[in-house]
Amino acid sequence: MQRFVTTGEGVRLWTESSGHAEDPPVLLITGANASAPSWPDEFVELLVSRGWRVLRYDHRDTGRSTRVDIIERPYSVADMAGDAVAVLDGHGITGAHVVGFSLGGTLGQVLALDHGPRLRSLALVATAALDVDFVGNMRRALADEPSPDGLPTPTPQIVRAMVSRADPVTDRESALRARVDEWRLLAGEVLPFDAEEFRRLEQRVMDHEGSWQRPGNHAVTTPVPTERGVDLAQVTTPTLVVEGGQGPINPPPHGAALGRCTPPWPVRAGTRHGTRPARQRAPVPRRTSRRALPVVLDRGPLRAGSVTRRGHDSCPVGCGRACG
Repeated sequence: MQRFVTTGEGVRLWTESSGHAEDPPVLLITGANASAPSWPDEFVELLVSRGWRVLRYDHRDTGRSTRVDIIERPYSVADMAGDAVAVLDGHGITGAHVVGFSLGGTLGQVLALDHGPRLRSLALVATAALDVDFVGNMRRALADEPSPDGLPTPTPQIVRAMVSRADPVTDRESALRARVDEWRLLAGEVLPFDAEEFRRLEQRVMDHEGSWQRPGNHAVTTPVPTERGVDLAQVTTPTLVVEGGQGPINPPPHGAALGRCTPPWPVRAGTRHGTRPARQRAPVPRRTSRRALPVVLDRGPLRAGSVTRRGHDSCPVGCGRACG
């Protein structure tokens, strides 16, 4: 079921709910300048088949959601976290399991701080803690300067690729090539890279958005103050951190550092920043890392039945605490 949800600021967000209304809800929050189809249909269908109601949505300034002149109408990452709450409200959901990828992981942390009672559990995938100066680290990566916290900066190659998103694109084919080339950098070198799979993924994204021009306003949103990172120690939402061993945007040990910011959160390793598109013939979505998929589905927030049981053995994120 597709519907538009309007926030208190008047921003219209395109949303989609899949599965049965009575099933436990999972809210998928994608990364910066990305729209709902970046969570592949096959992945959504798999979650639904395991008994979950799945919500995904287009961030503001992406997909079919409201586009604004960000110079005239600036907004913040915290405002975008508020959008996620508006999606839950618009679908009549009081509490949901939340999976945040990249910028979505940042939004997930803000939700845990400001809207904790709305979260049943939280999975943070390929992201960094709120106390990391991510915007500054992008500049430091190009200048070959270390970060003040000693954690690795993004790789210069991926920063240059992200900056090049603003370059004018004259046709759909050129846009597709640029997007696939960026995914190649994000994918790392451990798992084979199938350019055709990512090409199909980006074709679906373009068809959904009705444009081959890439959104870019999220790059100039007001970031979350790094001082908020210390507040993560007070978070009580059961949480799982998943990081990619070759993720070029938030390389290890960013995941471990995020886990140390908080009460004992488990950290699981994947391979890359991003996950793989799914082929129709694949029994599980290939866009999802084979190592990360069991973590998120079976050990993480998305484990069937986890919302009804309590105790160490049934914690929704396998953290070993009585938080179920």
